[in-house]
Amino acid sequence: MVLFRMDRQHRILLVLILLIIVLLILTGMWIDGPRKVLTGFLDLQLHPARLINDFIEIRGTGAALLNGAIVGLIGLILVLINGVSLSGPTYAAIFTMIGFGLFGKTPLNIAPILFGVFLAGRYVRKKFSQYILIALYGTALGPLVSTLAFEIGLPYPAALMLAAAGGLAVGFLLPSIAVAMLHMHQGYNLYNIGLSCGFLGLFAASVIRAGGHTYSAALQWHSGNPLYLVLLVPVLSLLLIAAGFLEEKGKALRDFVSIQKLPGRLPSDFMEMQSVGGALINSGVIGLLGSVYIFMIGADFSGPIIGGLFTIIGFAAFGTHLRNSWSVLLGVFSSTLLFGMSPSSPGPALAAIFGTTLSPLAGQFGPVIGFIAGFIHLIMVSFTGPWHGAMNLYNNGFAGGLTATLIVAVIQWYNSTKAEL
Repeated sequence: MVLFRMDRQHRILLVLILLIIVLLILTGMWIDGPRKVLTGFLDLQLHPARLINDFIEIRGTGAALLNGAIVGLIGLILVLINGVSLSGPTYAAIFTMIGFGLFGKTPLNIAPILFGVFLAGRYVRKKFSQYILIALYGTALGPLVSTLAFEIGLPYPAALMLAAAGGLAVGFLLPSIAVAMLHMHQGYNLYNIGLSCGFLGLFAASVIRAGGHTYSAALQWHSGNPLYLVLLVPVLSLLLIAAGFLEEKGKALRDFVSIQKLPGRLPSDFMEMQSVGGALINSGVIGLLGSVYIFMIGADFSGPIIGGLFTIIGFAAFGTHLRNSWSVLLGVFSSTLLFGMSPSSPGPALAAIFGTTLSPLAGQFGPVIGFIAGFIHLIMVSFTGPWHGAMNLYNNGFAGGLTATLIVAVIQWYNSTKAEL
C-alpha cells in the first residue's frame, strides 16, 4: 500500500490533510450540532447544485463543512488506494474538492463522473492512477448529474438513471478533451479541467435545452461574517505555515523564496521542484493574503468564497505564488472598478480569487501581461456561466482557459513574426 512507501515528508503531508478534514467536521458539529449537520448533509445530496448555490446558506455551515470534508476525503482515498503519491497536483486536487464541496460538489453527484473516468482508462487499457487527476478535477461537472436527477422533471427512477448515464458519459470523455484543451492554452491556465468541463458543458447544456428544459438563474449566497467563518481559512493557513517550518525549518523558508522565482506553468509541482515544507508555507501565505483581500473589500465569507480560498491554497503547491499572482489580482480589481461593479459582490470577488488560474502568464511573461489577463478575465467570466447552464463549477477555469488561449496566441504570433524580420 502507498502509505508504507511514503517518506517522512509525505506521511506528514497525509497526516496534515487528514487533520484538516477532521477539523472541518468537528467545527461543523460544534457550530450546528450533530443532528442538524447530518440532516442537512443528507438534504444537500438531493439539492440542485448549479452555480451559485452556497451550501452554507442552503443547509447551514455544519452541513456544508461536513459535505466538503467528505468530498475531499473521497479524493484522498482514491489517491491512496490507487498508489498515487501525495504531491503538488494531488494536494491541489484534494483542497479543490473540499472547497467546491461547499458549493456544488456532493458525494452523490461526483460518483458517476469518477466511475466514467475509470471506465475510460479501462477502455484504453490504462490504470486509473494515470487519470486520477482528471477524475478528481473532473468532478466540476457534478451539477450536470444533479440537474439531470433533480431539475428536469422526470420521474425519479428515470431521472436517476439518466443522471448516472450523463455522469458516466462526461467522465468517459474527459481524458481526451483534457489533453486537447491543454494544447490550446499550453499550460498557462492552471484550471485546465475547468476549460475541459466548460467545453463539455456547452454540449450537455445544449442537448438539455433542446429537450425543452430551461435554466432558471439562481443565486443563493450566505451574507454576514460570523467570526468562525472569517477565521476558518486564516487558522488553517497558519497551521500550514507552522507545518512547513516544523518540517524543514530554515530550508523551508529558502524553498518558499525559491518558489517565487518559478513561472508556475503547468505542470509545476512545487513540492517536487522545491520541497513539501516550502510549498506548505506558500500555501499558508496565499491563504492568509486571500483572506485579507476578501476582508478588505468587505465581501462575505460565504461558501463559495471559502471554497475559492481553499482552491488557491491547494494550487499554491501547483502553480500559484505571490510573485506571479498579484498582477492578475490587480487586473481583475481594476476591471471591476472600470466597469462599475462592486468588488465585494459575488462575481467580482470570486473572479479575483479564481483569476489566479492565469498566474503562469505573469510568471512567464511579466506583470503587465498578468494585469491584462486579469482585466480580460473578469469580462469573460461574467458571461460564460450561462453558456454551460452553470453546470461547470470551474467557470473561472473555463473563462481563464479562453483568456489564456487568446493571450498566448497573440504573444506567440508576435514573437514568431518578429523572429522572421
